[in-house]
Amino acid sequence: MNAPLLAHDATLLLVDDEENILKSLRRLLRQEPYEILMADGAGQALQLLEAHRVDLVISDARMPGMDGASLLSEVQQRWPECMRILLTGHADIGTTIKAINQGQIFRYISKPWDDDELRLIIRQALAFQHSERERQRLERLTHEQNQHLQELNTTLEQRVRSRTAELQQTADMLDMAYEELKRSYVTATEVFSSLVNLRIPRDKQSNGAVIALVRAYAEQHGLGEASSRDLAMAAALYNVGKLTWSDSLLNSPADLLYKHERERYRQYPVLGESLLMSLEPLQDAARLIRHHQERWDGGGFPDRLKGEAIPLGARLLKLAVDFIELQCGLVLERKLNRDEALLLVQKYSGKLYDPQLCESFIELCTTLAPDLTLADPSILVLDTRRLMPDMRLARDLRADNGTLLLNEGKQLTQALINKLITFEESEGAQYTLFVRSPDPTGAPLQETIR
Repeated sequence: MNAPLLAHDATLLLVDDEENILKSLRRLLRQEPYEILMADGAGQALQLLEAHRVDLVISDARMPGMDGASLLSEVQQRWPECMRILLTGHADIGTTIKAINQGQIFRYISKPWDDDELRLIIRQALAFQHSERERQRLERLTHEQNQHLQELNTTLEQRVRSRTAELQQTADMLDMAYEELKRSYVTATEVFSSLVNLRIPRDKQSNGAVIALVRAYAEQHGLGEASSRDLAMAAALYNVGKLTWSDSLLNSPADLLYKHERERYRQYPVLGESLLMSLEPLQDAARLIRHHQERWDGGGFPDRLKGEAIPLGARLLKLAVDFIELQCGLVLERKLNRDEALLLVQKYSGKLYDPQLCESFIELCTTLAPDLTLADPSILVLDTRRLMPDMRLARDLRADNGTLLLNEGKQLTQALINKLITFEESEGAQYTLFVRSPDPTGAPLQETIR
């Protein structure tokens, strides 16, 4: 640490090519507590500066060889802490500006000078120098203290990190154990699902297909591990509330149930939830089971939730359950094929199903089964009133009771379209046809699709 600069510590260098000026300055400063060095030119001054620590240079402006402004500029570059004062005996504006700009002098003084003013200026220059050195000392001290504090903080941070790592390791082990427990619950639910299937004929067992669908959707849309797990468990156990049903009720299509049987049917989601709520890892899945028969338009059960008030997982579960159960004959009296089931799901988008979710679900099913009619962009799905002559059927058309009305590849005429509309009205039905548009080039149309 540097001690404060005292007055008698200051060393002054007086530079002038006129000896009488140097003597006058020396006499002026005789009573001042300074060490005085003198030089008769810039060359001698630079030699003294190299040999001694000089605090203040007072230089004449006009000197042979290197003038005062150039000397002070050199001093500023090589000894920037040394204070600089210029003496000028003439009104030399150029030299003064040069000294100010290049030498960055503290002051310039005109000859002849006022003795008291000169002594005061020297004291002010040395006081400024002292304050500047003190500022730099304090900055260095602050930097050292900050560096020491930073080292302490680094040590403390390292200790905190080490302790945090230990705690995190313990927490990770607990999380792993908990996740393993949750995975074991997923496995257990699939075992329970197989027990449910023991009560159901093989062609009506829907759980496995529903599980596969919701898992595929969750993976494709990045729903996250927790959501995927809850959906898989809900898909495995969505019909656990049906275990108390009789075999006849268990195998009856939902649309054929009446009175107390329909009322009992409408309670199975609530019963399924109540059976699972006592198991904490299954509570979120149980909530999805409770609401998987709600409808987008609010007409579902058990709570008549509407729109986005229905949990997202429950909306997806309903799509998967309906799509699979339509093919198993658990909804309508007649089993639908995949195309028909997918078309019916599409038809009730915005009524039974979340329209945006329904769109992505249909896209998923089409991707998983590329042989579906809906995957072929050349095939149109139209009602009877949108049909046009020369279109060809891309699939058999059957009545609601399964009777074949028109076979695949049949070319439509206006008369045939009119008969279809009349028959549809007489039966109170609504038919949807898979057709291919007429080829505008006249090329033969394909008779079959795959």
